Amino acid sequence: MTNSSTSTKSPDHHPLLRRRDGHHARVTFEELFFDLVYVFAVTQLSHELLTNLNLTGVIETLILWFAVWLGWQYTCWVTNWFDPETPRIRGLIFAIMLAGLLMASAIPGAFGERGWIFALAYIAIQVGRTAYIVWELGSDHPLAANYRRMLGWLSIAGVFWIAGAFVQHEARIALWAVAILCEYVSPMFGFPLPGLGRSKTSDWTIEGAHLAERCQLFCIVALGETLLASGATMARAENWDVPILSALLATFLGTLAMWWLYFGTSSKDATNAITHSDDPGRIGAYFHYVHAILVGGVIATAVGNDLVLAHPHDGLKLAYALTLSGGPALYLLGSAVYKKVVYGGLPASHIAGVVALLALLPVASFVDLLTMGWLTTIVMLAAGFWEGRLVRKRREAAKSQPSTR
Repeated sequence: MTNSSTSTKSPDHHPLLRRRDGHHARVTFEELFFDLVYVFAVTQLSHELLTNLNLTGVIETLILWFAVWLGWQYTCWVTNWFDPETPRIRGLIFAIMLAGLLMASAIPGAFGERGWIFALAYIAIQVGRTAYIVWELGSDHPLAANYRRMLGWLSIAGVFWIAGAFVQHEARIALWAVAILCEYVSPMFGFPLPGLGRSKTSDWTIEGAHLAERCQLFCIVALGETLLASGATMARAENWDVPILSALLATFLGTLAMWWLYFGTSSKDATNAITHSDDPGRIGAYFHYVHAILVGGVIATAVGNDLVLAHPHDGLKLAYALTLSGGPALYLLGSAVYKKVVYGGLPASHIAGVVALLALLPVASFVDLLTMGWLTTIVMLAAGFWEGRLVRKRREAAKSQPSTR
């Protein structure tokens, strides 16, 4: 296979599949409408972490975040292959939206009395969607074997989701963590199952530019939620004095730096990389893994921003310090691996930024939340300026070279 859009293996003999004519498959209004549910889900996750800012809360939020991400990502792959503007696929998307809204609403009580609601809604998304696609494809279609293997693994994970819903606390965490691993790790090995074999990334005839754009749009969703959370916290403040305004500026600039590190320095190159790859399915799988880390960093950073705006003069507890430094550090790590996929090397600016953010932890006991917020923002801005200069040099060098495409 030589191209994600023109592969001779591209399955084009089913009325529900997108037509592959060599052009960039556009993101449809159905997909954008679908993403609105995930704006709510990301907001729920950040609020959940903010109210449970301890080790147990972090683990629980991490499990819930992976569930939210996997539900979105697996659906994203469906709409990459299948045309969302056909009535049956559109109806599938809207059904997933309803289940997703129920799942997101249950997030605050997912490790309490609403665990069974969260689990059933999530299983309806993952197993229900995949079973429907298996039924639509029939037995002989080139994509059918891959979806049968996928359905097998999602069904195995579903057993652990259901079992976890009927136990409490640590047992639920353990069982749901196993379920997450089933869904997150199984694609790395091609969904292997006895009697069904395994899939190869070269069989995943994705439209690369579409998948890259979908991941980019989810990042916009997460960054937008960060801004909304900052605005909401600002609106609740009784006195808009200088420290509050300073906190707003720090959190805004920090969010702007995250936007720039992703969209200003790599998003266009990422689209080109996956579109022109000899194995776009492999790079698409990398995106599947990397963005879970990257967007997780955005969610944690949003929590840190809320803390800075709500209590700018408060001292830093260990949990606050870890959130303020750890959120941006996690984002930089995810962004570094993302750029490793795109450019083939880890960016020094990101590694230096992670080191600098971790170096701020010993300082935390001597400063307040506002000062720490500014320090982490300065690190992110510095990483952004550094990476921006390198990208400009890279693109200028590329323009001076004859095209190899």
